[in-house]
Amino acid sequence: MNILVTGAKGFVGKNLCENLKNIRDGKNNTRPGIKIEEIFEYDLDSTDAELDEFCSKADFVFNLAGVNRPKDMSEFKEGNFGFASKLLETLKKFNNKSPVMLSSSIQASLEGRFGDSEYGRSKRAGEDLFFEYGVQNGVKVLVYRFPNVVGKWIKPNYNSAVATFCNNIANDLPITVNDPATELEMLFIDDLTEEMFDAIEGKEHHCEFEGVKAVPNSDGKYCFAPITHKATLGYIVDCLKGFRNQPESLIIPEIPKGSFEKKLYSMYLSYLPKEKVAFPLKMNVDDRGSFTELLKTEKCGQVSVNISKPGITKGQHWHNSKWEFFIVVSGHALIEERKIGTDEVISFEVTGEDIKAVHMLPGYTHNIINLSKTDNLVTVMWANEQFDKEHPDTFFEKV
Repeated sequence: MNILVTGAKGFVGKNLCENLKNIRDGKNNTRPGIKIEEIFEYDLDSTDAELDEFCSKADFVFNLAGVNRPKDMSEFKEGNFGFASKLLETLKKFNNKSPVMLSSSIQASLEGRFGDSEYGRSKRAGEDLFFEYGVQNGVKVLVYRFPNVVGKWIKPNYNSAVATFCNNIANDLPITVNDPATELEMLFIDDLTEEMFDAIEGKEHHCEFEGVKAVPNSDGKYCFAPITHKATLGYIVDCLKGFRNQPESLIIPEIPKGSFEKKLYSMYLSYLPKEKVAFPLKMNVDDRGSFTELLKTEKCGQVSVNISKPGITKGQHWHNSKWEFFIVVSGHALIEERKIGTDEVISFEVTGEDIKAVHMLPGYTHNIINLSKTDNLVTVMWANEQFDKEHPDTFFEKV
């Protein structure tokens, strides 16, 4: 299969093309039904001859070309309607009846605050053109009305408030939020890309629109990406500020699989300047070695790393309800645990050559001994709660 992507250097086009290449090159095997030979990337610097070649060979066409922020309002019609006409005429010239996808916008609904939008009218005109082309030429046409598309590589300070917030907060620049209660519907680029893969496989999602709301309908005139997220500007900014503070707090916020927060965090990280990509951690160092907190979570404890010098014993304490994993990743150690009030001791000899996770049981005093006479012992430690200086739940007692 040969795939033509117009607007290939834009935000959506770049993400789509790079992910199509992953499939073509065998790096992404999650879509075995898609076999790609060539990807034709068309953009403003492409020639008419290239468009001819691409349109003569394409088996599927993604039309992502368009104008979002023109210098003159007349550019809307030329960018969102004019090129669409040129593309379709070129396909007709070569009698190419491959499926064609159009990237439109919910603004084409001309509903609500979009009721008098030059941009929306140009998008609506493009939609009508594609539908007419499909009927007249017996071609499958997929018209997608996208909400706010967000994700990595989108240009800040352009046409996406979320991208601007991510960039400015990551770079310690000011932001302006006129109304924190304003709610956005967002489509993350990776979810959009997956829907484009569905389209190639003939599994696109159809709908009708009630205003700007997509209502799933298998016989619907339009298409939509089914996974979107809604959040207020205030909540988005609060999340981003929390992400920015992570190097100081060490707290990783809740980011469940598929959640808005997980996707927003990934987007935010793509805007970090080089000087923030790496950050120092506070090492608590003494003559026995060091102890460093690595990451904390809001509900699932924290992770630390402990370094013990040769022959050193650490620990010698117990907890009421706190419990831990000790995971030796380098060195040779003996872990001992004794049940409080008894002489019952359980022990585990562990090494970085055969990594094991050892529970530190509540109600058992425990230690870890570096058995090496020459090498440091490196242990990753997870505790089920963040350390609380006011309620440490840690009591000294030798094993």
